[in-house]
Amino acid sequence: MLSIFISKSELMNFAVQREKFFAEAGAVARFTAGFFRQAFRPGYEFREFLRQCYTIGYLSLPLVAVTGFIMGLVLTMQLRPSLVDYGVEAELPAMVAIAVIREIGPVITALIFAGKIGSSIGAELGSMRVTEQIDAMEVSGTNPFKYLVVTRIAAATLMLPVLVVLSDAISLYGAYLGVNIKAVTSPGLFITQVFDALDFSDVVPAIIKTFFFGFAVGVIGCYKGYHSSKGTEGVGRATNAAVVISSLIIFIIDLVVVQITDILGLN
Repeated sequence: MLSIFISKSELMNFAVQREKFFAEAGAVARFTAGFFRQAFRPGYEFREFLRQCYTIGYLSLPLVAVTGFIMGLVLTMQLRPSLVDYGVEAELPAMVAIAVIREIGPVITALIFAGKIGSSIGAELGSMRVTEQIDAMEVSGTNPFKYLVVTRIAAATLMLPVLVVLSDAISLYGAYLGVNIKAVTSPGLFITQVFDALDFSDVVPAIIKTFFFGFAVGVIGCYKGYHSSKGTEGVGRATNAAVVISSLIIFIIDLVVVQITDILGLN
């Protein structure tokens, strides 16, 4: 018979960790509520919002494009042998298109986005916090939350779906090249096979969930950076936590969306 002994100190440590988790979750919820309060309040920072769209969206395009191209090419090359074994090689464009549009494209692009943008936002706001620039903005009468946080979250929420659409298109181009490595398929035939395989229920839920991905990355990155402390060490921790937590939440959101679409019969 096995006995499991848990010391009093371990129980106390578990209770402390649980309390810290719920306190952190409550703080993130209040931070998110603050975003919605400030986002629709007059005094909009359109210039800063457009600058963040350029920084978050346009400057991320090269990395997303390269990732998308390699993703489509590699997926096609990996799927071909299995389809050849089953004698359905002709279905390769359709299978790649469904896989990329519905799941792989949005999730991989969101993870790349979390790594690049989540860390960037966390490090930038964290540096501003520990160097007291945010405090200086408050003293000068500027609303740092609206100027720094709202614009970045809104830009991340808007730009990620755009990046995902572009990544999907580039992935399909990579898939087209992959199909033509060992066969000859015209662009028209490839496009026809792709669009014949896709349905409304494939595209729309995949695009909608990317708004939630972008919002989560923006909120977590801004929260960790805005509440950073303990100097440069705190900035490093904030940056790391922004990437790790954002990536985890992306998977959780994806799981929830898949369950909802399954319940609604959209799969």
